[in-house]
Amino acid sequence: MNLNLMKYKTIYFLISVIFLVPSIFSLLVWGLKPAIDFTGGSVLEIKSAQDTLKVLQSNSSKVEELGIELLSIQESGEGTFILKMKEIDKDKKQELLEAFRPKADHPLDEKKEFGEIEEVRFETLGPAIGRELIKKTVLAIILAAGFILVYVAYRFQDKKYGVCAILAMFHDTIILLGAFSLLGHFLGVEVDTLFVTAVLTILSFSVHDTVVVYDRIRDSVRRYPQVEFSKLVNKAVVETLTRSINNSMTIIFMLLCLYLFGGQTIRWFTFALLLGTIYGTYSSTFTAAPLLIVWENFKKKKK
Repeated sequence: MNLNLMKYKTIYFLISVIFLVPSIFSLLVWGLKPAIDFTGGSVLEIKSAQDTLKVLQSNSSKVEELGIELLSIQESGEGTFILKMKEIDKDKKQELLEAFRPKADHPLDEKKEFGEIEEVRFETLGPAIGRELIKKTVLAIILAAGFILVYVAYRFQDKKYGVCAILAMFHDTIILLGAFSLLGHFLGVEVDTLFVTAVLTILSFSVHDTVVVYDRIRDSVRRYPQVEFSKLVNKAVVETLTRSINNSMTIIFMLLCLYLFGGQTIRWFTFALLLGTIYGTYSSTFTAAPLLIVWENFKKKKK
């Protein structure tokens, strides 16, 4: 109880604002860069013994001569590459594969640079399906937030807990979306269905940590009804802080290893989880808890 963390709540809110402002600005100005999961298109994964990535990047203009608009090239593993392009049919895909295979008179194979090419997978997603996926994604996030609000409010028998938990949850979500908006604008990072999975996972993680703190606050309020509310909140935060940090660090270390060694296909998915875990740990203690104090102070002033 000697450590009064809640007296610095203005600083905690200021730190949140420092991250929220550029996130909101980036989302409003640049938005997110959607992957073909949402816009529609084709994905071709190929395997080659040669350094296909460098050759493809240097010959992208020649690929376009075939009438194929290449959007991006990613290395998904050793000798495996993912080509994302505007929607093409199987015949066009076959033409593209033939372009990669040794053929002396073909413009893409003047030096037989690609070696033997093996098709790993080919997927096509129409724009209509992409739009439907966006609607379902938005609906899933709204439903998740609604269920969490109802659950927290019901469990604690007080709407302030539910509202403050949702505010802290949206705090994490906006910062995460803003970070990927900036990454999309400056580094070309796209958001796909894996990113949506990461967002929903972070929502649950953030609320889970918040519920632990709120549960301790509720118990303290019942046991010490005469003690000032801000002191009880501070007591709960101090008692749960070490546990929260230790739990989060185990997740952060695991995600950091996955980010560094997990491969290109899950790189940004892991990064989203890593970022969300850090923000979620911070917001549960330094956003969700101080919001309760602000709520209580506002109620007292109204009375």
